[in-house]
Amino acid sequence: MLELAKADKDIIAVTSDARGSVTLGDFAKELPEQFVEVGIAEQDAVGIGAGLAHSGKKVFVCGPACFYVARSLEQVKVDMAYSQNPVKILGVSGGVAYGALGATHHSLHDIAVLRTFPGMNVVLPCDARQTRKLVKQLVDYPKPVYVRVGRAAVPDVYENDDFEFEIGKANMLMNGTDLTIIAAGETVYHAFEAGKMLKEQGISARVLDMSWIKPCDQEAVLKAAADTRRIITVEEHSKFGGLGAMVAEIISENPVPLRILGIPDENVVHGTNKEIFHHYGLDAEGIVKAATDFLK
Repeated sequence: MLELAKADKDIIAVTSDARGSVTLGDFAKELPEQFVEVGIAEQDAVGIGAGLAHSGKKVFVCGPACFYVARSLEQVKVDMAYSQNPVKILGVSGGVAYGALGATHHSLHDIAVLRTFPGMNVVLPCDARQTRKLVKQLVDYPKPVYVRVGRAAVPDVYENDDFEFEIGKANMLMNGTDLTIIAAGETVYHAFEAGKMLKEQGISARVLDMSWIKPCDQEAVLKAAADTRRIITVEEHSKFGGLGAMVAEIISENPVPLRILGIPDENVVHGTNKEIFHHYGLDAEGIVKAATDFLK
């Protein structure tokens, strides 16, 4: 963002006392005229961001995902989606990234809620390279967008920048014929690793990076269903209303067996992100077990 904003004075960063967690310290220092700090007031951040976007600015509202999809949800619904102001919310520490802080700081409902808002786009990039490409795409993108990322560094899914990342399209990381694993955000890495582990066991898994939840790549889902006849979805989100539900909706007219891996209907156990993923079977080991059980 800082690199782009130096060349484009219409790019504005808005934050709610989160410049540290969203790493905007250098941005605020070098481009103070393009930086807005509202304090702990997420509703104001969205409203101000929408006003700036309405006046022609290219606005990124940055802060903890859990607050932007709860505390300021009405402003996201009305000031962004309904009014079609092209604000981009960068929700950091999404999913269970806050770990031990518990349910108050988890955002496991964001996909379910935001994909129901007409005109709202939702995307969960899976690594740093993909996120960098995404930010470049979003600067002039004419629609409101919610971007969810985690908190800590994550492993690279893409080894270099030589990959396509098109709005509304899935990326196939591995091709396969026995089943398809579809993941989004930080679960993509684990799905990819699971695909490699399954290959060593003689199981041919297709792995799809479904970073774009809305608009989603329905064609890729339908093709996966037709080609592999089984689908597993993996998400750092409630099992209700998220990626798995979206896939179920897409294949409902021509259904194939589907297994949804996500957070069950409970307040999440406390622990690190890694511990929580393992507990709920969202890491590579858990995905492999789910896949082998599924194929039986």
